[in-house]
Amino acid sequence: MSQDKIDMLQRALAREKAARKQAEKILENKAAELYEAKRKLEKSYSELEALLNKTDSQLQGVFENIVDAYVIMDLWGNILKMNNAAVDLLGFTDASENGNLMDMVHPTDLELVAETFKNLLSEGSVTDSNFKIVTKQKIEKLVHVNASIIYDEGQPVAAQGIVRDITEINSLQIQKEKLLEKLEKSNNELQEYAHIVSHDLKSPLRSIDALVNWIKEDNLEKLDDTSIQNFNLIETTLEKMEQLISDVLMYSSVGSESLEKQTVDLDALIKELKNILFVPDHVSINVLQPLPKIEGEKVKLQQLFQNLISNAIKFIDKDVGLVEIDVKDIGTHYEFSIKDNGIGIEEKFHEKIFKIFHALNKSKDSTGIGLSIVKKIVDLHEGHIWLESKPNMGTTFFFTLKK
Repeated sequence: MSQDKIDMLQRALAREKAARKQAEKILENKAAELYEAKRKLEKSYSELEALLNKTDSQLQGVFENIVDAYVIMDLWGNILKMNNAAVDLLGFTDASENGNLMDMVHPTDLELVAETFKNLLSEGSVTDSNFKIVTKQKIEKLVHVNASIIYDEGQPVAAQGIVRDITEINSLQIQKEKLLEKLEKSNNELQEYAHIVSHDLKSPLRSIDALVNWIKEDNLEKLDDTSIQNFNLIETTLEKMEQLISDVLMYSSVGSESLEKQTVDLDALIKELKNILFVPDHVSINVLQPLPKIEGEKVKLQQLFQNLISNAIKFIDKDVGLVEIDVKDIGTHYEFSIKDNGIGIEEKFHEKIFKIFHALNKSKDSTGIGLSIVKKIVDLHEGHIWLESKPNMGTTFFFTLKK
């Protein structure tokens, strides 16, 4: 073999050795990279596993400590898992005990539950379903259920549900309805009785008033001044008694009738009242700004404003009397005020005056019921009433009415 061929082979061998070394170096680097990637994956897997274990532990705590009963069952009603609340509700010994929920449905509600389960399968969930069950201890209970289907790769495999015992709540609701029905009946009977008593009381009063009038007129020349004063006092007392009976009847009637609400224009209502009420020449009634239209019962709203404006006029003792009506918007309600420059009311009486028969100024025109009626009407319109006043400086009544 010639020297040239030998040199050529040696150069080829050197190139092959260099290429192999380069390949080995590349393989070493790739192996190092793969090792590092493997190490990182193992670390990530370890962290993920720890996280999953932690999450599962947390979910298990939630599962066990949820207040309502939580049940997982297969599509045939067999219980797969339940929390402690479900064990107590259904009457099992412990959570590992086997049972089928369909077997616990009360016979009267089997069709209802079958229809509900059909909807659960087709819709994927059901809410607010109520039916009766019979527990392991043979106790009937009414339960409220919200349930949903559990899917695996798009196929339904099980169902889960929150079950709440509403037996006592339902019993209380039935009792409440019975009490309300009984109360409504009693109120109707009381209202009817009040009308009968009112009529029966007023008739003899009117007869007495007529007899007193006749006796006084027939014997006017024979009676001295004292006797005439006594007869006048009797007549005044009879008038006051009749007014008292009318006011009591009105007080008992407020809220007993269920009138339909309508939109009431309070500006127009006040204008009507100005034409109805007796307003002395020295008293002026001023509306400071346009009053709103509100939803309410017009007759009762008229009673409300009429009572307060009449009261304001009645107790004005100044040469120039002033009644001011104002309003402001406070969100869900309107706040009204009716202010006068009358005799005022001491603070110690501010609460008492809204109670029935608490008239501060005894007179034939006052029975102590007017402000009680006012408060009742305000309450019916979901508002409240109060006042600010000082003796000899006037009074301002504030009240709110829902829009």
